[in-house]
Amino acid sequence: MKLATAPVRPLTTADAGLAAVGAAALLGLPSVMKASQTRLAAAASAPSEGAYWHTRVLTQLTGPHQMGSGANRYWVVEQTLSEIWTARDGKAWIGYRKAGAYPKSAADRKAWRRDGSPAKWTRTADGQVVTLSAEPDKGRVGPIRGNDDKFFLAGQWLTYDEVQRLPADPNALKSWLSEAARVSRVKQNNVDQYIIGALPGLLSQLPAPKNVRAAAYQALLTMPAVRSRGESKDSVGRAGAALSIDHPKAVQKNGLTIKDRTGLIVDTSTMLLLSESRTSTISGKLSLNETRTQTMLEAGWTDTAPAVPALP
Repeated sequence: MKLATAPVRPLTTADAGLAAVGAAALLGLPSVMKASQTRLAAAASAPSEGAYWHTRVLTQLTGPHQMGSGANRYWVVEQTLSEIWTARDGKAWIGYRKAGAYPKSAADRKAWRRDGSPAKWTRTADGQVVTLSAEPDKGRVGPIRGNDDKFFLAGQWLTYDEVQRLPADPNALKSWLSEAARVSRVKQNNVDQYIIGALPGLLSQLPAPKNVRAAAYQALLTMPAVRSRGESKDSVGRAGAALSIDHPKAVQKNGLTIKDRTGLIVDTSTMLLLSESRTSTISGKLSLNETRTQTMLEAGWTDTAPAVPALP
């Protein structure tokens, strides 16, 4: 299959860290969210030119276990701010900062106060001890290494010019991604999920033209397991078109059915992603274990140099 736009070629550089960066970042403390609203509203009018394609994301993660003990158990939300600056030659920098953890709901805050109102918590995650703090840390910033000085999409490394030439037609874009899946040796029954997983990145992470972003959004609407949910608001009150993506089911040994769903909210005037969330249900009941939300605070071109993410 010969493509008239950006070529599909085998992935030659492994960079799991960059892939994780692309998915990273979520919400923030209620005070952080409130203070951010003015800046967030301005994100839709980000400049069309600049030295770097820049994204700023606030990430909120609940789980995997409750804190406290006995009757005083409660969920704690862990927050991070992350920013990525990518030049047209593909060189990139990332800034990362823990934005402070807090009890999730009013009931959780009551249990937290009964637990002595701790400002730090310790939990075990993947065999490692993790310490959470209500206080933001100092953060850090540095170059992203090993990304081959190119842009990563669907298992392929693309130059800036190749990103600009991606198909601006939904069907042609899906065909390009299907070919990328074939080159990446994705099993045929997994191709649709592969395409669905790649399309949201074109709505924020890559410096794709607006017409390519629009094609990505329209392509999502045609995919199985993707549903339009009308208009919705993200965590800071911005309105957009809501989509849900149901992922393949898995059954635990005890017979409980686990169902994962991704929620997207898209600003259809700019074709930029506002938020992305991941939730799980166990036999129909919402599970807070590893519930994750990402809010895209800024996405667009900037001349501002990389720096440690600033707190609002």
